[in-house]
Formats: sequence, C-alpha cells, structure tokens
Amino acid sequence: MRILVIEDDPDAATYLVKGLSESGHTVDHALDGEQGLQMALDGGYDALVVDRMLPGRDGLSVIAMLRAGGDRTPVLILSALGEVNERVAGLRAGSDDYLTKPYAFSELLARLEALVRRGQPDQVETQLRIADLELDVLKRTVRRAGRPIRLKPREFRLLEYLMRHAGQVVTRTMLLEQVWDYHFDPQTNVIDVHISRLRTVIDRDFDTPLLHTVRGAGYCLRAPD
Repeated sequence: MRILVIEDDPDAATYLVKGLSESGHTVDHALDGEQGLQMALDGGYDALVVDRMLPGRDGLSVIAMLRAGGDRTPVLILSALGEVNERVAGLRAGSDDYLTKPYAFSELLARLEALVRRGQPDQVETQLRIADLELDVLKRTVRRAGRPIRLKPREFRLLEYLMRHAGQVVTRTMLLEQVWDYHFDPQTNVIDVHISRLRTVIDRDFDTPLLHTVRGAGYCLRAPD
C-alpha cells in the first residue's frame, strides 16, 4: 500500500512511518494539515492516517475538504481524543475508522488493510496474459510460449505494471512513481537499464517482439496485430 501519514508529533510520526515501512508499505509524511491536504489532493494513496489535532488545519477539516472534493481514499483517524462524541465527530466528518492513542501497531495495520480491502470491490486479476507471455502474480512466475523466464523482483514488478497497462503507452514518470516509488526524476538511467534487461529476457529468443519503445513518449507492451 501507499500510505500518507499526517501527524505533527515527530516521535509519533517516526514510529508510525518506520513501522509501516518495515511492513512493506510506501509511506509519505506530512507535518501539518495544510501540507497533508495538498499531498492527499495530489492523489495516488491507498489510505491516509490523520491525526485530529494538527497545526494549520485540523484533521477533521482535512478530511471534510477531501470528501467535499469527491476524494474517497480510506481515512483512519489516529487521535488522543477518545470520547464517544469525539469518535462520532470524526466518523461524521468523513473518516472510515477511528483509533485512539495509545494504540497497538498491529491493530492499526490490520485496520488499514481492512479499509483498503473494503474499498476494492473488484477482485484484482492475478494471472495476466499478453499473446504467449504469461505472468502469475501469486506464484511469481513468468512464462513465454511455455518457457519459464526468471526475473529479479524489480523486473517482475515492472513487467506486471506493463502487462496491467497492455496496449497503453506507459511514460517514464508513471514507471518512476508506480514501480520505483519515486516522486521526482532522479536523472539516472535506471529505467533504461531495466527495460533493456526485460526486453532481452522476454523478446530476444522469440520471433515476435512484445515490448516496444514509443519514441519521445515511453514504452508499450502489446500483442502483435
């Protein structure tokens, strides 16, 4: 998951960001309500963890602004305000869940995972196929024309993303954000290197290339006409 934590307490934020990162999630952190609102509006998050009492703009205001704009990203309020009327106010402001401090990290993580599952009614496809290229997300296997292809984890993630967007031109920015979790251009050839390696293993020994470079735009994985 990609999670935004909006928390002004440095120690609390460090603990939470560290725990979520160690659990395999990508985490961004905002120090106040205004910054958090802007980052949330930029989109791309699977869930938000929002403190109630924030400088600049309080947590309920952040949530209300997001909901007013049609943003349905799951929100978990994390707050020391634990009275019933406070929890009710948080839920009525548009949050999806409310957890009081102090809290158990395992419970917070479970609640976040449940919120994200709840917001994904359509089952994610786990077996992808383009022409004779097959990828199994659960088994972490790739085959072309029945022949197994071994990929490193990042190459597997890159191929999965390309296959989920088969027929579309995928830009460098899209790959940096979705495969490398970069929200800036590091000005390296990391994408070129991985694309070259991927093209070698999925296309080199086969008659029909599937991975194409669209000059000036990006890359496209597509079945032959």
